[in-house]
Amino acid sequence: MVEKIRSDAPVLVIGLGRFGAACAGELDRLDREVLAIDESLDLVQKWSERVTHTVQADARNIDALKQIGAQDFQVAVVAVGSSIEASVLITACLVDLKVPQIWAKAVSQSHGKILARVGANHVIYPEREAGERVAHLVSGRMLDFIRFDDDFALAKLYPPKFIRGVGLNESGVRTKYNVTVVGVKSPGKPFRYAEANTVVTNHDLIIVSGTNSDIERFAALDR
Repeated sequence: MVEKIRSDAPVLVIGLGRFGAACAGELDRLDREVLAIDESLDLVQKWSERVTHTVQADARNIDALKQIGAQDFQVAVVAVGSSIEASVLITACLVDLKVPQIWAKAVSQSHGKILARVGANHVIYPEREAGERVAHLVSGRMLDFIRFDDDFALAKLYPPKFIRGVGLNESGVRTKYNVTVVGVKSPGKPFRYAEANTVVTNHDLIIVSGTNSDIERFAALDR
């Protein structure tokens, strides 16, 4: 039986470049215990006051990982990207230490395939994903965009004119454009889930879901 990983389990972050430091810093902000390691003493010292624990170590060396207790972690993030060889070696060491959940950053599709074959549970493509997200934002009128693997996406945008001032059931958003208004954010008020009789105003932001192409078409409507 596979042991369930706690949502508050401590996280091992390897690599304190921009991606790793951002990940470690956000986890710390979320009150997760973090051990961040890097080969660079300067980076370790830089982040020592912002992250729970920081250690200088060469994570390519399995003995060094054992000394810092990497085998006791249930979750690890391999944030090393500049050296593909180092990233693969570190991931392999974590697999050998039987860390149950390994997230690894990849800089290319081939790099990601190697990481997956070595044993990474989750492969992350931050540059590619950021680039795709920005492309959607600059080509349309969306304020934010999250794409999922199965051509499904969520987007934040200002509502088109035809849905303002009437209930969502009257505007026919879903039947006309195949997108669903998931929620509405009014200025100064908390986010609320959309219902059939929800009325969107000129000042609201909406969250919509649907396929990439349907959301792009919806986002291009007159505002």
